[in-house]
Amino acid sequence: MNYRIPFNRACVAGREVEYARESILSGRTCGDGPFTRRTQEFLERKFAASRVLLTTSCTVALEMAGLLCDLRPGDEVILPSYTFVSTANAVVLRGAKPTFVDIRPDTLNLDERLIEAAITPRTKSIWPVHYAGVACAMDEILEIAARFGLSVVEDAAQGVYAAYKGRWLGTIGTLGCYSFHETKNFSCGEGGALVVNRAELAQRAEIVREKGTNRSQFLRGQIDKYTWVDVGMSSVPSDILAATLLAQLEGMETITARRRELFETYAQLLSPLEHLGRLQLPFIPADCMTNYHMFYVLAANIDERTGLIEHLKRRGIQATFHYVPLHTSPVGRSLGGREGTLPVTENIAARLLRLPLHCEMSNTDATEVAEAVLDFFGADGARPGTL
Repeated sequence: MNYRIPFNRACVAGREVEYARESILSGRTCGDGPFTRRTQEFLERKFAASRVLLTTSCTVALEMAGLLCDLRPGDEVILPSYTFVSTANAVVLRGAKPTFVDIRPDTLNLDERLIEAAITPRTKSIWPVHYAGVACAMDEILEIAARFGLSVVEDAAQGVYAAYKGRWLGTIGTLGCYSFHETKNFSCGEGGALVVNRAELAQRAEIVREKGTNRSQFLRGQIDKYTWVDVGMSSVPSDILAATLLAQLEGMETITARRRELFETYAQLLSPLEHLGRLQLPFIPADCMTNYHMFYVLAANIDERTGLIEHLKRRGIQATFHYVPLHTSPVGRSLGGREGTLPVTENIAARLLRLPLHCEMSNTDATEVAEAVLDFFGADGARPGTL
C-alpha cells in the first residue's frame, strides 16, 4: 500500500550524490578507502572516541563485539528481551547464552535494578540497549560491571548523537555499536560502526574486521605482507557507502534539529491524551540528551493499538510497532524463555506504536498525524466525553 505519510523515508542531507560520484570516479570503491578514513575520523573527533571502525551493519559490529569480549560456550550475557534480534544473535553465535532482563516502564531500557540478581558465575558481559535514542542508566550499569569484572557492550544502534551525562552513547562502555541503516537518523542504506573504547582491543578489532588478517597494518606500511592471524569476518563497507554516510554526518545538526521539531510537535499536540491517561508518551530523563530517533505512543492494550493502526491506515498514515519479545520467540523459548517472566517487556510490546518521524515530513504532516490520533480517541467511544 502507498501511504501519503510513510513511516520512514531516507533523507538527503547535502553532498551524498557528490561524494558518491567522487568515490566512484576515483576507481577506489572498495573498503578502507579515502572516504572510509574521513568518516571514521569524523566520528572519532565528533564523539571524542578512541577508535571507530565502519562496518557493513550494526549486526556485524555486535558480532565483532562478541568476539572481542571473548564470549565462549557456557558464558552468559545480560541483555533486554525488548530489542532487535541482532543483539541476541551476536551472543548466541559465540556459543554463549543470553540472560534476558526486564525493562523499565519509563524509558523502556534495561532495568539496572534487576541486573545484579541475574548475574551468575558464568556471566561474562552486560549489553545495554539505548532504546529510542535515550540512554540506559550507565553509571549504575558500569558500577555493577566493575564490581563483577564484566565487560559492557553498548547497543547504540538507535543512539548515534545522543548522550548520557555529557558522554556520547557508544563511547561509555567497553565497546559501542552504531547503526546507519535506512531507518536510522543518519544513513547510508546499510551500515554500522564499532566504537572501541579500550586501547588494548583496538588492534584485534582491526584484525577481526579484516577477515582475521593484519591487512590494515600492511596498508599503513607497518608490515611488508599480511596474513591470517586471528578469527575474523568480512566487515568492511564499500567506500561508496562511507562517502554517502559522511555527507549525512556533516548534516548531523540540521537533521537532528528537524527531527526535534517534529518530535516536539507530536509531544505538544498529544500531551492532552497523556494528561487524561489515554496514552503514554516518550520519557526522557533529565541527564539524557536524546537524538529524537523515534516518537512512540503506548496504547491501553493490544486491541486499542490495532484499532489505532487501522484508523491511521485509513487516513493514509503508516505507523508500525516492534518488537516481539525475544524470550517468547521460538529461539528464545529453546533457550529457556517463557511468557510471564518479563512482565514489563510483554506489556510494552503489546501496546507500543511508532508514529512516522523522518526529515522528509513537513510540519503539516506531523500535525495531521497527531490530529488523526486525537480523532481516534475522541471518536472511538471508549471513554466518551474525555476530549
